Amino acid sequence: MAEKKKKTESKVEKKQKQKIVGTRGRIFEGRVVRKINNRVAIMFERMVYIKKYERYTKSRTKLHARLPEELEKEVNIGDLIQIRECRPLSKIVHFIVIKKVKDAKDIK
Repeated sequence: MAEKKKKTESKVEKKQKQKIVGTRGRIFEGRVVRKINNRVAIMFERMVYIKKYERYTKSRTKLHARLPEELEKEVNIGDLIQIRECRPLSKIVHFIVIKKVKDAKDIK
């Protein structure tokens, strides 16, 4: 019986280490503005139509995304990254980083 318990515990530990987060919904690309422990803040511009004036205006959006351990060393401030929507991970984090599109040096 002791052997069976060890096997089940190891399976649970493996799942916790993987920290699999299912993704769904929208995908955004943006520039990394801030890098914190396990997350990044990205900012991107979009065009918003104002019906009253029949014109478009630029609007900035700032989103927070979870940064997986695999990408933690790759992603730096100024890089262009792609994020995807997932379940709410905390109060402000509802996205996860998928991949790095461009380096900060390549953008300029």
